[in-house]
Amino acid sequence: MPGVMRNFDGMKVICRTEKEMEVLGRKVALQCVPGTVISLRGTLGAGKTVFARGVARGLGITEAIVSPTFTLIQEYEGTMPLFHMDLYRITGIEDFMMTGGEDMLYSDGICLIEWSEVIDGILPKKTVYVHISVNDDLSRTVDIKGGIFE
Repeated sequence: MPGVMRNFDGMKVICRTEKEMEVLGRKVALQCVPGTVISLRGTLGAGKTVFARGVARGLGITEAIVSPTFTLIQEYEGTMPLFHMDLYRITGIEDFMMTGGEDMLYSDGICLIEWSEVIDGILPKKTVYVHISVNDDLSRTVDIKGGIFE
């Protein structure tokens, strides 16, 4: 795998606006190398899809980014392919395997997964974990851990 990805362990950011969340996603995308898997975690409405939109913008993708809740997987072409998954409706690893999603975990693109907790057992060791929490003032705390070291 060419390139270097930053060690995100212990990175914590407060985002007060959607724009700040999108900018953070863009910055993370610029650190990604082919094969990066990003696990997005947080409650409904926390900002996972906004972060995903930022990642897409960082990869030069200009089309609308929406959560693929019903299609499960949306593929975009940018400087690298982006596979955006929403596993909210997936019941477990076996259900995920039947979608063909495992192939994208080991692709040459970026695999960004909302609600990835359901497939924890098969996520690659080098997965970047992004946990978004909603604060009392409605800002978001974004904890980022993991990363690829090449």
